[in-house]
Amino acid sequence: MVLGRGSEAWNDMATFIVAFAVALLMGAIVIAATGSSPVDAYRAALRAAVGSGYRFLNTLCNTTVLIMTGMACSVAFNSGIQNIGAEGQLYLGAFAAAMAGLMKGIPAAAHVPLTLAAAACAGAAWALLPGILRVSRGTNEVVVTLMMNYIAVLLCSYFVNYPFRNAAATWPETAMIEASARLPYLHPLSRFNGSFFIALACVVAIVFINRRTKTGYEWRMVGLNERACTVAGIVPGKVMLGAMIVSGAIAGLAGGVEVIGVRHRFMDAFSPGYGMTGVLIALVAKNNPVAVALVAFIFSLVKTGAGGMELAADVPAELSEVLLTLIVFMLAAQRSLRGTLRAARTQQHAGR
Repeated sequence: MVLGRGSEAWNDMATFIVAFAVALLMGAIVIAATGSSPVDAYRAALRAAVGSGYRFLNTLCNTTVLIMTGMACSVAFNSGIQNIGAEGQLYLGAFAAAMAGLMKGIPAAAHVPLTLAAAACAGAAWALLPGILRVSRGTNEVVVTLMMNYIAVLLCSYFVNYPFRNAAATWPETAMIEASARLPYLHPLSRFNGSFFIALACVVAIVFINRRTKTGYEWRMVGLNERACTVAGIVPGKVMLGAMIVSGAIAGLAGGVEVIGVRHRFMDAFSPGYGMTGVLIALVAKNNPVAVALVAFIFSLVKTGAGGMELAADVPAELSEVLLTLIVFMLAAQRSLRGTLRAARTQQHAGR
C-alpha cells in the first residue's frame, strides 16, 4: 500500500495496519470455527486490555519490558550484528538487580539507580562475549547468542533453586528486595510503575543517538554496508561491539525493571519469552525506535486481552499467539509483495 512517494514511514504504518486487520479477520474465522462468537471474543479482549483505567495501566505495564527488549534487539540489528540473546541478557539483568536489591542500609535515592546499573552491567557483560567472538573471529553471533540464552536461563535457575533460594517460598525465588530498591506502584489497583517511563526514556535516548550523534550515524552506516565503512574510516568491529554492549545493557535493564517494578524479587522462569518477542518486535518495527514502542503496545494489547477473551468468551488464550503469528506472517507477505511490485515497476520503466 503506497501513500505517496517519499513517505516510507507512512507506507510501513499502512502495511502494519492492513496486516493487523487481516490477522484479526483470520483470527475471527478461527474463533468462529471453534463455535464462539468473534465479536464477543474481541469485545472481551478489548475490555480486559483497555476496559478501565487500571486495566489500561496494566497493559502499559506489560508493554514496558517488550519495549525494552525490542529496543535492545533493534540497536544491534540496526548496526549489522544479530543479537538473539536478549532473553539470556534479560535473565542475568533481573538476577543482578535482585542481588543488588537485597543489599541493606542503602537510601532509596541511591538504591534504585544501583539496581538498574547492576542489571545493565550484567546484560552488557553477557552480550560482550558473542560481540568479541563476532568481531575478532567472525563467529556466527546468532548461534552464540542463542546458545548463551540457555546457559543464562539455566544458570539463574540453579542460583534461585539452591544458593539464593528463599526457603519460605514454595516456588524457586529469591527473598523480597528491600523497599528502598522498589519502584512504587502508581495506581492502587494496578502494577503500573515508573519503569514504563524508564522504557520511554530509552526510546528517546536511542532516537537522539540515531539522529543526532556520530555514534548513531556509524551504527546505521555499518548496518548498511560494513565494507564501505572501512573505506570511509569507520572501524566496523568497534562499532558493532559498542552496539552489542548497548543492546545487552538495555536487555539487562529490561530484566531489572521487571524485578524492581513488578515482582520485587527474582523468580525462576519468570519470562514467557520476552527476549524472543523483542526480536519479533524489532523486525516488525524495522528497527525504528518509535515504531518499536507502538508495536510493543500492540503485542501487549493482544497478550493482555487474551486472558479476558478466555474467561468471557471461552476462547483459548493461546489464540493470542496465533494472532501475533498471523500479524508477522502478513507483514512478511505484504513487504515481499511490495518488493516484487516495486521491482516490476522498475523493469517496466526501464523497458520504455
